[in-house]
Amino acid sequence: MPNFCAAPNCTRKSTQSDLAFFRFPRDPERCRIWVENCRRADLEAKTADQLNKHYRLCAKHFDPAMVCKTSPYRTVLKDTAIPTIFDLTSHLKNPYTRHRKQIKELTDEDIQRIKERRLASAEQTIKKEDLSNIVDNEPQLSADEKEYRDYLRSLFEILFMLAKQAIPLTTVRVSEEELKSNNFQAVIDYCMNAGDEALRKRFEVTAVNSEYLSGAQLNQLLDVCENTVREEMLMEVRESRFYSLVTGDLVEFANSKHLPVFLRFVNQQNVLREEFVDFLPFVDGDEAALVESLEALLVDRWGLSMEDCRGQAHKATGTATTKMKAVAVLLMEKYPLALHMPCSHMALNIHLANNLPFPNVQIVMENLRRITSFFKTPHTQDELEKAISIQFQKNQEKGNALKKMCSSGWTEQHNIFDVLLDILPSLLLCMDSIRENGGGKFSSSVTADAYSIGESIADFEVIVTVVILKNVLTFTRAFGRNLQGETLDVFSAANSLTAVLYSLNEVNDNIDVYHEFWYSEAVSLAALMQIPVSVPRLFLRKQRAADLGEIQAETYFKEYVTVPVIRGIMQEVEDMFCDNNLRALKCLSLVPAVMGHMKFNTTEENFAEVYSGDLPNPDTLPAELHCWRIKWKHRGKEVRLPTTIHETLQLPDVKFFPNVDAFLKVLSTMPVLKVEKGTGDTATERLRAYVGSVPARHLNKSLAMLHINTHVKHDLDVMVDKYCRLYPEDDPEAEAEDVSEDVIVTKVI
Repeated sequence: MPNFCAAPNCTRKSTQSDLAFFRFPRDPERCRIWVENCRRADLEAKTADQLNKHYRLCAKHFDPAMVCKTSPYRTVLKDTAIPTIFDLTSHLKNPYTRHRKQIKELTDEDIQRIKERRLASAEQTIKKEDLSNIVDNEPQLSADEKEYRDYLRSLFEILFMLAKQAIPLTTVRVSEEELKSNNFQAVIDYCMNAGDEALRKRFEVTAVNSEYLSGAQLNQLLDVCENTVREEMLMEVRESRFYSLVTGDLVEFANSKHLPVFLRFVNQQNVLREEFVDFLPFVDGDEAALVESLEALLVDRWGLSMEDCRGQAHKATGTATTKMKAVAVLLMEKYPLALHMPCSHMALNIHLANNLPFPNVQIVMENLRRITSFFKTPHTQDELEKAISIQFQKNQEKGNALKKMCSSGWTEQHNIFDVLLDILPSLLLCMDSIRENGGGKFSSSVTADAYSIGESIADFEVIVTVVILKNVLTFTRAFGRNLQGETLDVFSAANSLTAVLYSLNEVNDNIDVYHEFWYSEAVSLAALMQIPVSVPRLFLRKQRAADLGEIQAETYFKEYVTVPVIRGIMQEVEDMFCDNNLRALKCLSLVPAVMGHMKFNTTEENFAEVYSGDLPNPDTLPAELHCWRIKWKHRGKEVRLPTTIHETLQLPDVKFFPNVDAFLKVLSTMPVLKVEKGTGDTATERLRAYVGSVPARHLNKSLAMLHINTHVKHDLDVMVDKYCRLYPEDDPEAEAEDVSEDVIVTKVI
């Protein structure tokens, strides 16, 4: 339905003009002023809510300075905007014309009231000008103060350069007191030699071997940089209101473990963002303490509301998995809408296996992480390819396919266990070859790692576990692949969960039959690798100590591997995709391409109660959804259906469907949906690259933050102002938290 302008003698409507139309304000006082300026007698009896809902003014009635274009598709008014441009006389030229918009004749009281309001407005303007003059007349900075600020600006530039290039502050320590090399100092020297006058003036009078910059001062600079960049991102999160919490795998530096924290949100340009915001110390203790730490970080330090958290995902591995699962449960108990979902960055099968709390499964997953790290170098990768060629001499086609897989990140794919099972004999052969180190081209540390990995995979229990994982997770592979696909694929996955659970239940009901086949497969592979079939030594020792007699290997692996794995996978799938999660995923049918796939026979309103409190007008949702479906069902043939939430939110007319718009923005934050890369890597990938390129002993929390968020705008002058305010130059006692290394920059010859 088009919007009509409520101004007298204005016949514009939205279908015939590119002008923006603005609702009357809900604020009664501002709304009254709008009505007075319009001179519409028939509007005076209406309430502010009625006017806001049914009446608009076009942009022609506002001073252009009051109208802001925030994007190509969005035009807004300033909060103080008042309509002042009206045609109140043209109807007089044709007095016999009927006018629906009756112009009110002003009484003397009305004129006096308008004069008083304009006088008050003029006085307010004068006050603002006076304040502006006061600011302009503030005393100018002295020459020394300007030099000091230029010096700080140069230091901030150096820190950002180091962060962007992933250069650590220092290299190797010779002793606790002495630094063998200091990168920060080296860059300062380089900048001075290159002509940086601010640095040169600051340090040219400094005595040789005296301090350029103390560790406390450097820490203060880093702290200001980090907090300024973080605040830029948090401002966007607060503006968008709704967000999801994502945590990564633990990162170890400064002799302690830290939990990377990411926030996922839709910004004002309707673009889905996932940004790294901080490291949270991961201390040993109960899960409740970690939940309190997360809440304190989000609420107390960052000013966010946990009530606005609409999702959570935790990509933990190893021993941290169980703890993070408990954290997710506790958060959902306190905040039911913080739905716990798998993360789009990790294949579902890997996520499921990581979450199984069984030692044999965790050994397999740890071996996979070690294998990934081991084959990052070209030399070790070449050895693996040679071993594959030897192993598949009679089937070169499969051998070539495996080589291709092994060079393309197979340990992060959905079919990870299928590939692992195929290359396991080649992997053992490769480890034996590197361990022997015939040509002497591998270092002792590499051969030691090869020996350790080889011994670990040459274990029948590991082989059985890999076979069981491969076969059980076959039933979830397509489901997981769809979850990481396009919006239509995710919607299809949500509707196929019943079939997945049915298949897993069938396996569980016929476990004897399935286990017999899977165990035979493991025995055959063990024979190929010349590994004896045996029950784990530790279990046998416990059996003998308890005088329980011997147990057959097939029976042991059925009771202690196959049955726990199948039931554990079933439980994990049910927990990850509970009723609320499925309802949320099924609401993806709001995306027009999904609607088209369903022949526009969708029922989003049946699942919308999950987020009904987040909608601006939940009572009108059914009617609005009906109009939304009709809009796309009867579109022109040349109109392409948007395929993603992002494409849908970029449509200029989605603003006419406020509930749909709000609904899509909330759904977009779900951690299970993939983030569009655009032109750069995701924050998770940047963090992984940074941690992989900088040795753990040189990792610095602040530099990591700056490196990962180099795309975030930062104003050096703002940082200089903040530093001067927090740490005045004449305050030598200013203190700050310790950095990972107590860096002292000294002047040397």
